[in-house]
Amino acid sequence: MRSVKILAHAHYVPPRVLTNDEISTWVDTSDEWITKRTGINSRHISEGENTSDLCVNVAQKLISQAGLNPQDIDLLLVATVTPDYLSPSVACIVQSAIGATNALAFDINAACTGFVYGFSTAQKFLVSGGYRNIMVIGAEVLSKYTDWTDRNTCVLFGDGAGGMILSLADDDRAYAEKLHARGAMPITVSHQRVVNPFVEGSRELDHIKVDGREVFEFAVKSVSDNIKEVLDIAGLSTDDIKYIIPHQANGRIIEGISKKLKLDIGKFYINIEKYGNTSSASIPIAFDEMMIKGLLKSGDKVIFSGFGGGLTWGSILIEL
Repeated sequence: MRSVKILAHAHYVPPRVLTNDEISTWVDTSDEWITKRTGINSRHISEGENTSDLCVNVAQKLISQAGLNPQDIDLLLVATVTPDYLSPSVACIVQSAIGATNALAFDINAACTGFVYGFSTAQKFLVSGGYRNIMVIGAEVLSKYTDWTDRNTCVLFGDGAGGMILSLADDDRAYAEKLHARGAMPITVSHQRVVNPFVEGSRELDHIKVDGREVFEFAVKSVSDNIKEVLDIAGLSTDDIKYIIPHQANGRIIEGISKKLKLDIGKFYINIEKYGNTSSASIPIAFDEMMIKGLLKSGDKVIFSGFGGGLTWGSILIEL
C-alpha cells in the first residue's frame, strides 16, 4: 500500500485551562478522584470559539509551515462530532476562511476514530492520482455538549484541534492500516429527536452520554487486537515501532492496552493529563506535541490508533 508523507503538522487549543480543582467547586468530585480514574489533571475549554475557529487556526499554521499557498490544497477534510452546523460542513467553512478555493471539502464523523478515518481517506485520494496536497484536521468543541452537572462525564472532555497536510510519498516507506466499525450505542453525543407538525416533543438536545465500563472493555480488547492486525499486515513487530500514539480517552484504558499487548507503557505517548479527551483532535495534537519535543525523526515508524463512538476503531502504521 502506497504511503504518504506529512508535509506539516500543527495544533491549537483554547487558552482557558480548566483544572480538576475548579470542577470540584460545582460537582461532587476531587482532583484525586479524577486523576486516579482518568489520568486527567486539566483540559482546555472554549470561551466562545467554535469548531471552525479552532480549525482555521490550525489550517493557517499548516499552510505557513508547509510553505504552500491555500490554493495548493486539493482536498480539505475535517473530522468532528461537534460541527458548528449540520450544514454547511466545518470543512467548507474552513475552506472559505483560508481561501483554499481549489479544495474539495467535507466532514467525517467517526467520533474519536475520526482523525484515523480522515488520514485513511486522504491516502486513498492521494493514491488516486488526482490530488497532491490534502489537509486533514481533527477538531472538537466538546464543552458545548457536556453535561457540566454530571461528575462522571464533565471531567473527561476538552476542546482542541490538530491537523496535518499530507502528500503521496515518492519513496518506498512502510504503510499499513486496518479500520473497523460496529454499530453500538455506549457513547452518544446529542440525540436530535424528530419534532415536526406530526410529532410532539422538545427540540432540546441531549448531552454526551458514556457507558464507561462497556467502553473500557471494548477499547482494551479491540485496540490491542487492532494494533496486532496492522503490525501483521506490515510484517513488523512492536520492536520496529518507535511510538504508539493512541486516542487519549482515558489513562486507564491506555494502561489496559499496554498490559494486554505486554508492552511497556513508555511505548505509548500519553498527554491526556493536560488536554482530557479531545475526541477527533487527540491524535494530531499528540503527534504535533511529539514533533515539537523532538521525540520523532525521519525514518521512525509510528502507529496512530483511534477508538470511539460508532463504535469505530482503527490503526494506521506509517514511516515518517
